[in-house]
Amino acid sequence: MAGQQFQYDDSGNTFFYFLTSFVGLIVIPATYYLWPRDQNAEQLRLKSLRRVHGRCLWYRLRLVKSQQSMVPTLKKAALLFGWAVFLLLAYKVSKLDREYQEYNPYEVLNLDPGASLPEIKKQYRVLSLKYHPDKGGDEATFMAIAKAYSALTNEKSRYIWETYGNPDGPTATSFGIALPAWIVDQKNSMLVLLVYGLAFMVILPVVVGTWWYRSIRYSGDQILISTTQLFMHFMCKTPNMNMKRLIMVLTAAFEFDPRSTKEATIRPTDNTEVPQLIRELGNINVKKKEPPFCYPYSLKARVLVLSHLARMEVSEELEEDQRFVLRKTPALLQEMINIGCQLTMMANSRGAFHAPRLTTIENFMKLTQMIVQGLQESKSPLLQLPHFEEENLRYCISKKYKVRSLQDLVSLKDSDRRNMLRFLGEEKYDEVIAVLGSFPHITMDIKLQVLDDEDSHNITAGSIVTVTVTLTRKRMADMFEKEQEASTCQGEEATNTEEAGDTNKAKTKVWQNKNKGAKKTAKSKKKKLTKKKATPAPIKAKQANGNVAGNVTSATKEEDDEASDKGSESEEGEANKDSPSERDDESDKQSDTEVDEGAGDDEEEWEALQQSIQRRERALLETKSKVTHSAYSLYFPEEKQEWWWLYIADRRDQTLVSMPYHVCTLKDSEEVRPSRRDAVQNINKKPTNLDFPLMATLV
Repeated sequence: MAGQQFQYDDSGNTFFYFLTSFVGLIVIPATYYLWPRDQNAEQLRLKSLRRVHGRCLWYRLRLVKSQQSMVPTLKKAALLFGWAVFLLLAYKVSKLDREYQEYNPYEVLNLDPGASLPEIKKQYRVLSLKYHPDKGGDEATFMAIAKAYSALTNEKSRYIWETYGNPDGPTATSFGIALPAWIVDQKNSMLVLLVYGLAFMVILPVVVGTWWYRSIRYSGDQILISTTQLFMHFMCKTPNMNMKRLIMVLTAAFEFDPRSTKEATIRPTDNTEVPQLIRELGNINVKKKEPPFCYPYSLKARVLVLSHLARMEVSEELEEDQRFVLRKTPALLQEMINIGCQLTMMANSRGAFHAPRLTTIENFMKLTQMIVQGLQESKSPLLQLPHFEEENLRYCISKKYKVRSLQDLVSLKDSDRRNMLRFLGEEKYDEVIAVLGSFPHITMDIKLQVLDDEDSHNITAGSIVTVTVTLTRKRMADMFEKEQEASTCQGEEATNTEEAGDTNKAKTKVWQNKNKGAKKTAKSKKKKLTKKKATPAPIKAKQANGNVAGNVTSATKEEDDEASDKGSESEEGEANKDSPSERDDESDKQSDTEVDEGAGDDEEEWEALQQSIQRRERALLETKSKVTHSAYSLYFPEEKQEWWWLYIADRRDQTLVSMPYHVCTLKDSEEVRPSRRDAVQNINKKPTNLDFPLMATLV
């Protein structure tokens, strides 16, 4: 480029601008994303959960981790050091002298812009006397003053200054590179080449290669691709998968293989501890030679999962491995559900293979619940509560109470519940009630609509049905309050009936009881006489029934006749009052009102449709937090949020009608639409089976 000169920064001033900008681009976003959350807020949150979740494993681990973890402190120290460097560089830059300034003769003469010519001459005279070389002044300063005076008083110099920004005319543009000159110095050439080679030929390829190798091994949900292929293979092989087989497939995931995951370990002590657990657990298909179920990592993971479900104690080393396996299982089961849904969609569209059965997909969800709660499938759900052991269940399942589920326990009266749980002390009983009150109680409001139709609630064959479900979450504590209110109402009614019974008993006399006995004998004699007179028994029964029914029907007929008589009289009166023209006017008014009502209904439906569309658009744009409510789990090592699966199923054919919708943002109320294109196709194929059960499952 002609007239341009490129040079390095000999003084090093420009390099500080570059370095300040570079450090600022790193420090500011890093502070926003990496600054630790307020520890006080986290401590307050844990303190609020202590009454309910104080005995949970994840809660105790979180307390220990918050006390021993040095990661937040190190993050804060690193970020503060970065800010210190940034502020130091900014201070250094602010103190640097600007080498490249726009020429302004007014500044040279210490005048305000737009000063008059006499003021310029006067100021020049004063400064020239001060800085003239003959008077002992600085020659360079005097030349600058003379140049500025010429630019402001000489018309030609002023024109050149206003045109080119300099009284000397156009000059060559110089561009400086914000790197110090020692970088291209011949003495430092080998060092610079070594640094460039290390950065761009070693570090950068290693980082990019590591990222690429990881990205091709893992899916978007951070599950190994090989694990996804393994799950798909066994789902196609066994569409109807029971719980035992499911646990075997789950623990065969390559996330538990030390060759694929560094966190997974095989210890020398596993050769003695794992066989001991196998003997305690019993039959877990150890002799099955089908790969990968027979591999050591798969067998170890299976034993750890089954021992967790049986709530067996393990050694400290195995407990660490067990927690690693349990942390991985929810994501793996989520992947299995997604694969099952994909295979169902492919089977519905192509029909080349059998889709996984409904029981298989529901077993995936059920196993998630079992692992989070640490319970076997056959165990009582009451064991989710604290202080409940196997020997305490006999009080609950006795003939007097017959409590087999949490709903049964909630529906008991407070006095009966306290009497049944008499094996618990006051503190333990209060803790059990607090935990039970925190459990979720879900209600579903289902709405079926045929959009873009005059009658949106009329479902016919071939119509596209939109299913809208409103999930409302309440706590079991609300159910306690309702039960108490109902019990108080029932108690009041019972006292009222008892008082009425006492008054009736007080009114009855002794001789009235004798008359009642005589009446009973008379009635029995009459019945015997009628039996003797009657012909076959069925006819008798019909006659007896006919008499009773005849009395009722006759009474109703009489009432109808009276009403019809009154109606006829009123109609005759109205007919006498109104003329034919008045009748026509009234009929026209009625038709007009009917049309107006129909138009009003259409407008209301249209407004409701527009509002629902706007709600869905807002729901798509806004990002909701997946932190809903902490699930109570005594033996799970991580905090688990309440997430739900919503789907429509056909129990008759054991298939899914709609793909399961994962509800991860249900705090109080959530409106979802589980039906998709595949669900609409299935409903259209089976218009008579619109009474499919709609399930909501907590995972």
